[in-house]
Amino acid sequence: MNYRHAFHAGNFADCMKHALLVWLIEALARKPAPFCVLDTHAGAGQYDLESGPATRTREADAGILRLQAVASEPLLPYLTLVHRLGLYPGSPAIAAALLRPNDRLVCCERHDEDAATLKQLFARDPAVAIHRRDGWEALRALLPPKEKRGLVLIDPPYEDTEEFTHLVAGLKLGHTRFRTGVFAAWYPIKRLAQVRQFLTAMRDSGIRDIVAAEFLLREPLDPARLNGCGLLVINPPYQFDTAATAILTALLTAIGTGEPGQGVAVTRLADE
Repeated sequence: MNYRHAFHAGNFADCMKHALLVWLIEALARKPAPFCVLDTHAGAGQYDLESGPATRTREADAGILRLQAVASEPLLPYLTLVHRLGLYPGSPAIAAALLRPNDRLVCCERHDEDAATLKQLFARDPAVAIHRRDGWEALRALLPPKEKRGLVLIDPPYEDTEEFTHLVAGLKLGHTRFRTGVFAAWYPIKRLAQVRQFLTAMRDSGIRDIVAAEFLLREPLDPARLNGCGLLVINPPYQFDTAATAILTALLTAIGTGEPGQGVAVTRLADE
């Protein structure tokens, strides 16, 4: 596995994913019943943007470091949390910070070093379980959670040319095992045709209640660049469409490049 999220921590795609993740978890917390968050490709949990891999790419400069001066209301829950947690938080740290006393977080990570870092980070937190295992296999082994409520975050590295195929299969499997769960799958937008093929496959999957939220920095014409990204959500909480539009619009206003083709779109692929 060559991919290490530390090289890309805090970039625009991270900000997009994490801002929506905060909203989704807070939406689950509006109801008193406990919930479980399953993070299938968890990474190391937190990242130092001032040393190590992050300084080699400097991707955070155009992402979270630019956002720190922004006071736009739709982004405040995310930015406030990032400020409170200190080192730039990955999805496990964000989810753990938003848990209530009876909620749980389960993180899966295959990379030996990152899994060890995660275990050390949450060693004293009984609400967090760390598994060194394949995230796709975890969808079969760990679902449904005992709480019968929860969020499944799927954020694979997309190094494998068949990753979108794996994603469709994983979402179908996960939904079969946990039909009431909220599923949030992040995806890169490089080759537009590949993304549209993925969305069509999900539209035709037979799964109901699917929304795709997309953020574009530029027209997706160069497949060698990360032109944008999306978050596909199954069973989105009430008013997700409206909230996602506001969050992504605020994000674009703050870090948009002004290049042709930039924009946001929140599209319903399948009705409830």
